[in-house]
Amino acid sequence: MKPESKSEIVLYQTADGRTRIECRFEQENVWLTQALMAELFQTTPQNITLHLRAIYAEGELVETATCKDYLQVRTEGGRQVKRALRYYNLEAILAVGYRVRSPRGTQFRQWATARLKEYLVKGFVLDDERLKNPPGPGVPDYFDDLLERIRDIRASERRMYLRVREILALAADYRADDAATQVFFQTAQNKLHFAVTGKTAPELIAERAAATKANMGLTSWQGAVVRKGDVTTAKNYLREREITELNRIVTMFLDFAEDQAKRRKQIFLRDWREKLDDFLKFHERNVLPDAGHVTREEADRKAQAEYAAFERRRRAELEAQAEAELVREVNALTKQAKQKTPPKRKPGKK
Repeated sequence: MKPESKSEIVLYQTADGRTRIECRFEQENVWLTQALMAELFQTTPQNITLHLRAIYAEGELVETATCKDYLQVRTEGGRQVKRALRYYNLEAILAVGYRVRSPRGTQFRQWATARLKEYLVKGFVLDDERLKNPPGPGVPDYFDDLLERIRDIRASERRMYLRVREILALAADYRADDAATQVFFQTAQNKLHFAVTGKTAPELIAERAAATKANMGLTSWQGAVVRKGDVTTAKNYLREREITELNRIVTMFLDFAEDQAKRRKQIFLRDWREKLDDFLKFHERNVLPDAGHVTREEADRKAQAEYAAFERRRRAELEAQAEAELVREVNALTKQAKQKTPPKRKPGKK
C-alpha cells in the first residue's frame, strides 16, 4: 500500500512572463496518477490514457519500468474502500507533456525547448533559483554534486592548459611561440600529481599501466571501452579519492593564479614555479624536489606497449566469447530440431 503521494509538479508563469517548473520529489522521483497528469496539463484523463498507450505501443518507454500500482484507501459513499491506483514516474510525465494538445501542454513544450536549446548551445543547463535556495530537510540537494563536477572539468588537462596559458600570457617575458608555456604546464602537472599521489604524471602511468589488470589499470576513459588514446593520460589512472583531491587542489591553484595575474603585478615565467611551490607548501602538500625519475617519453612507450598486449588479450577473449556463443546457438538449434522430429513407427503397426 502506498501512502498519499507527497511528490508534485508545479508548472507556472513568473511575474516577468517566463515559464517555470518546480518538482517536489519523493525518493528522487515524481509519481502522478493519470488524473493528476490531466490536472497538470489541463486536459482530460481519457486524453492522458490515449497518449500513454501510444507511448508504450511505440516503444518510447517501457511500461513496467515507468509505472506502478498501489492500493489506496478512499472514501466512497460513506465507507472506506481499497482501490488500486496506477502511478507514473517522471519519465512518463515528461513524455506525455511532449504529446498533449492543450495550452498548458504548449507552455510545457516551450519551457522544455528553451532548456534543450540552452543545453545544446552552452553544454549545460542550470536552475539558478533552485541552486541559490537550499531545499528543506529531507529533500535532495545536488549543489555539492555540481561543485564536484565543475572541479573535475576545470582540472581536465585541456581545460587546465588553456587557463594556465592565459595566465602565463600576462608574464613580462611570455612569448606565444616559446616552449616555456608547455614546459611550465608539464612541470605544474607533475607537481600537482606529486602533491596528491607522491608520483609525477609519467611515474604514475609507468607504475599503474598493466596489460593484465582489468581495463589496463585505468579507472576512467572516453567511450565504452579503453582505447589507445586513454592510456597516456595520468589522470585516467587515479583512484576516486585521488581524483577528488587533485580536482580540489587544481581549482584552488587556478583561483590563486588568476588572482595574482589580474592584479597586474610584473611577474616572470620562472616566478610561477616558485609561486606553485609556495602554494603547495602553504597547503601542507608534498613538493616535488626534482623532475622525477621517469620521462614522459618513457611513460608513453610503456603505456603503449602494455596497451598492445592488453588489446591482444581483449581480442582473444572476445573471439572466445563469440565462439562459445556460436556453440550454444548450434546446440540449441540441434536440440530444437530433435524435439520437432516425429518418432519412427515400428514395423507392422498402422
